[in-house]
Amino acid sequence: MARRRQKLSPELEKNIALAKKQVELITAIIHDINEEDIQEEYKSAFLPVMSSYMSLDQLYKEIGFNEDTKNLYNDYLSNLDKFKNEYEI
Repeated sequence: MARRRQKLSPELEKNIALAKKQVELITAIIHDINEEDIQEEYKSAFLPVMSSYMSLDQLYKEIGFNEDTKNLYNDYLSNLDKFKNEYEI
């Protein structure tokens, strides 16, 4: 049985690539924090951002563009904004 062709979105692909770079940058900044207690606090606070990005990336690769990937991207943005507002990076 032939596999159904995915619906792709160049705009969302670009946004996912930018999200990946942003997650990598913030993760590197967090790993550069010298004080372990503060580093662990930042890691815990950043976990929802990383989790929503990873879910988005995986779902987009498996399914393509749909309402779920669009909602996951919005969740990622919301989690990122919340993190940036609560923690100084």
